[in-house]
Amino acid sequence: MNFTGILVGIISFLIIGLFHPIVIWAEYYFSKKIWPAFVIAGMLFLIPSFLIQNACLSCAFAVISASSFWSIKELFEQEQRVLKGWFPKNPKRTYPALSGSETHVNSDLF
Repeated sequence: MNFTGILVGIISFLIIGLFHPIVIWAEYYFSKKIWPAFVIAGMLFLIPSFLIQNACLSCAFAVISASSFWSIKELFEQEQRVLKGWFPKNPKRTYPALSGSETHVNSDLF
């Protein structure tokens, strides 16, 4: 039996799950201005994903790279979640005010 696909799925699930708290932590302590670090991380993990012969390891590096790039978008959205009160604000930082269109919460979701 070939377990490569299952293993890649498990690895992907764990990596993506790990990036959720990383984004929350990064936005809290560094704000969305940390996004270039995620670009650098994405590039650094993308290069070995092309060079590694082992399929599972190559996929793991590719998923870390893709998660790093996706985290850039999530950083900007995380700031909006903080402004809406869904996550705690860092008391050592000032935040921009929400505009009227950003304060509306879609009641269909609840």
